[in-house]
Amino acid sequence: MKAKLDRGPWASSGVEAIRPDVHRIPLPLPDDGLRAVNVYVLEDGDDVILIDGGWAIPESRQALETGLAALGHDLGDVSHILVTHVHRDHYTQAVELRRLVGSRVYLGAGERPGLEMLDEVRTDVPVTSLDTLRRAGADELAERVRRDMGCDEFDASIWEAPDHWLAPGVIQFERHALRVVPTPGHTRGHVVYLDESRGLLYSGDHVLPHITPSIGFELTTSGRPLAEYLDSLHLVTTFADAELLPAHGPAGGSAHARAAELLAHHDTRLDDTIDALGRRTSDAFAVARDLLWTRREVPFAELNAFNQMLAVNETAAHLDVLVERGRLAFELVAGVKRYVRADGDGSRDAR
Repeated sequence: MKAKLDRGPWASSGVEAIRPDVHRIPLPLPDDGLRAVNVYVLEDGDDVILIDGGWAIPESRQALETGLAALGHDLGDVSHILVTHVHRDHYTQAVELRRLVGSRVYLGAGERPGLEMLDEVRTDVPVTSLDTLRRAGADELAERVRRDMGCDEFDASIWEAPDHWLAPGVIQFERHALRVVPTPGHTRGHVVYLDESRGLLYSGDHVLPHITPSIGFELTTSGRPLAEYLDSLHLVTTFADAELLPAHGPAGGSAHARAAELLAHHDTRLDDTIDALGRRTSDAFAVARDLLWTRREVPFAELNAFNQMLAVNETAAHLDVLVERGRLAFELVAGVKRYVRADGDGSRDAR
């Protein structure tokens, strides 16, 4: 079946020059509200380095071939693919290109447990996210998501291990030096690539210009995805500021400024979450239903099942950070986490 593609202006703009030897090519995504994923082409002598690989669908490969041809290259010139994280829209075409032309694939070492678990469970369904839903009191939603996502046949070939597991440090190519910075949160092993000499930050899904990324959407998590994400946002600001080159959305702007906006957003969201909880004792599913979602402030009931899952799990992550900060307490009741305000915590106006 032909993929249904939803393209916006930034997502259908063709090849964009970032620097004389750095270009952005948006690649299409099927049935995905993100519209496209940005792949960055780094010209390195006779070789081409890609930051992220795209989703392994024919339309994506065609768009990549067309973009490379406009730059005087073909797929065979792609020698290295540095992936920011293991999600399908970033990783699977990298594996396909390795099989096709011998490109070497790089991935953060923190993604290794998830890939190994994927090989064991043999399903693309995010079973850990479903477990979080059940702990949040959303059993029926978890079952609905499992049914919706479990109908596709599992293809193990697109989830092969990378050639290199990346630790923090600098990767030196002929013309490009890229600092690998682990930024867990969106996934456990997410990394960003910082080109300090050119002042560029290839931020993957860690720092996005118009939306806040989902937190901890993967097979395995460290248990503190939002806390780690906030720490990772702070970490980005400890390096010199750089031009933001995100995986989704237009390129440009200050990485520091956008990281500050995301931190402020989560501060507000933490307040919204504790206000939605009120003085009751409740689970994350109930709290999520009392919050508004996306930049358009959509009621929870208007989200589809997949986005309801993301909303509930994000609410649980915010509630857990509030517990960690001493503003809430929780108890397990029949396997469901129920939250209550800690003694002495008042409203946002009283703090």
